[in-house]
Amino acid sequence: MSTDDLYKLAADLASEHGAMAADYARRAAVSFKAEGVHDRAEFWNVLGALLDDILAQRLDPDAPLTLH
Repeated sequence: MSTDDLYKLAADLASEHGAMAADYARRAAVSFKAEGVHDRAEFWNVLGALLDDILAQRLDPDAPLTLH
């Protein structure tokens, strides 16, 4: 999944589900980490971080994402 696709997914989830999506992402990351499935845990951790930033209005989902 590309960074842009991940960003769009986070934006869609934030729009549809709000804070519940971020909570789910955090719980999924913890669960997968506990199971030793680190790649999936990292995916949900990154998705959760994007969701947090979108919901806190630190990222604008309508603007392109710039990574440094």
